Amino acid sequence: MVTARRNILRVLEHEQPEWVPICGHCDPWNQPNREGMDPGLAIGMGPVGWCDESTIAFSRYLGLDIIDFVPPPVAVTRRCVSVDSVQDDRDTITTWHTPAGDLREVLRLCRDEVTSYRVEHAVKSPADLPALAAIFEDMGLALDDAALGAISHRAELIGDDGILMCFLDGTPLGMMYRVYSGPETLAYLWADARQALSDLFSVMEQRYKEWFGLTCQSRVDALVSMDDTSTTVISPAMFEAFNLECTNGRAGLCHAAGKLYFHHSCGLLRDLLPLYRQTDMDAVHAFTVPPIGDVTIAEGRKRLGDRITIIAGVAPLAEVSADPETMRRGVRELLDGAPRDHLIFMLAAYPHKTMADTRAVLGECRTYAPRPPRPLT
Repeated sequence: MVTARRNILRVLEHEQPEWVPICGHCDPWNQPNREGMDPGLAIGMGPVGWCDESTIAFSRYLGLDIIDFVPPPVAVTRRCVSVDSVQDDRDTITTWHTPAGDLREVLRLCRDEVTSYRVEHAVKSPADLPALAAIFEDMGLALDDAALGAISHRAELIGDDGILMCFLDGTPLGMMYRVYSGPETLAYLWADARQALSDLFSVMEQRYKEWFGLTCQSRVDALVSMDDTSTTVISPAMFEAFNLECTNGRAGLCHAAGKLYFHHSCGLLRDLLPLYRQTDMDAVHAFTVPPIGDVTIAEGRKRLGDRITIIAGVAPLAEVSADPETMRRGVRELLDGAPRDHLIFMLAAYPHKTMADTRAVLGECRTYAPRPPRPLT
């Protein structure tokens, strides 16, 4: 029997795996309800934060394979751009002072006091694009030795139980709607200032490629761009115009360094998958199935072809209700016709799900994707 790590890599390297991996995932948005939780697990997980060790604790407790994630080991310095930040009980107001003008952003803390959302984006019109370009032009990037050491420690902690990913910023197009402009302003920029937008993206991607190149020097197995791409905010035409060359450039950097490239794309993906098929990405990470997404695993495989791995979330569909058959039917529908190669399941627990709920979903998934028993030692 191969190790979990070797089995996951078999999936991603176009070899036949011994089993379909089911991996856990935790972050501040995706974490199990503490009701009835084993006290040992509650202590092991602690207060779940971004890129902490909670995914490892959650996965090992349930006997899952591990695909953990860490931030990039890159420190940012600035020469000409200065940043002011003011915080009150709910809002953080940040102002960038650049040679091309000022940009202002407002983040509002959610009630959980862990996550936040933007109530005012930095880019509000084409006039703001030069200032955003100036921020990227001004950036100095260098490896952070402490962060490199932390990544090595995490890789050692995972060992043969799985692999380690690093989440980086998305494509410039994805970062515009997620962070800098929001979808409404991006739509106007696409219609009215496309060349200016393209010029900005060239500046941004030059810096992002440096970020990728530095991160490739760490012990991570895969680098991930987190676009959260959705056809509700990025059309296939927009992806084709701005993201095909960008995606292939990032994948090329990763492959040259012996790393994998994943494209994190939770959302409505159906009409984007034929474009993904034209890229050199190794996997679609967080592939979203109905009813939240708009494409099944079986149809997604046809649209993607046989080379790109699907890392599909299972929890959104498999809702545990008072009738356990509802959950079982949901899992069966999710897996109906799904391929058994180039496929990894991702099981995230949500705050409205107890560990008992999550175990029930996992048990049903195991009927489709059984894992061989571990040999006695």
